Amino acid sequence: MITNLVLIYILQIFTLFNSDHPRFKGGERALALFVSHNLIYPEYSRQNCLHGTVNVSFKLNRKGQVFDSHVTKGFGIDLDDEALRIIRLTSGKWVVPSSHDTTDYLVLPVNFSLKMVECERNSPENFQKAIAAYKAQQSLSFAIFNFYEKKAKGEYNPWEEGRIIALKSQLGYDERYINQLLKQANRKLKQGDPESACDDYLTIRRLGSSKADKFIEENCH
Repeated sequence: MITNLVLIYILQIFTLFNSDHPRFKGGERALALFVSHNLIYPEYSRQNCLHGTVNVSFKLNRKGQVFDSHVTKGFGIDLDDEALRIIRLTSGKWVVPSSHDTTDYLVLPVNFSLKMVECERNSPENFQKAIAAYKAQQSLSFAIFNFYEKKAKGEYNPWEEGRIIALKSQLGYDERYINQLLKQANRKLKQGDPESACDDYLTIRRLGSSKADKFIEENCH
């Protein structure tokens, strides 16, 4: 049972709001509100009570645009991807003073926190098992992607399809998952993040579903 809403917030980095450093337009509070409004808690981590802080390093050009961004400390799971996405989404929303060296990296930690009864009882052992399971699932997913890629080209073995369908079921890639992924992609598109949205749309296609085809045609080139 969920006792509180999912809390997603960005930790305070006071040096970023010093006059000698780049600052987010509107200040620290505006940055925190931007993150909480736009960040989408990754589904796998939410279901498995995975939480924690992901550090993202990035550079800013004179126009306040983010470039050369990457995760410097994370978990190797979907939390990393979302932390990186949200920092990239801040591109163009920074004020960069003339004294700032654009070759310098800035670092922002993005904290993911789940206030759920079942998550409060999650042990460190289960936490590590869930991370390992995520990485194993990613490897198995490639077998599914490869099959449907070959099927689209007419180069597949029809006898393999039963095994792939069973594997999809095992990994939870059902209609509910597809619909959730589509909803997530549409939200990202509305946020002005077509690149990440298209990653989700293409994942839906790679799972053998045609539900995202019209969105791919309209938005992914």
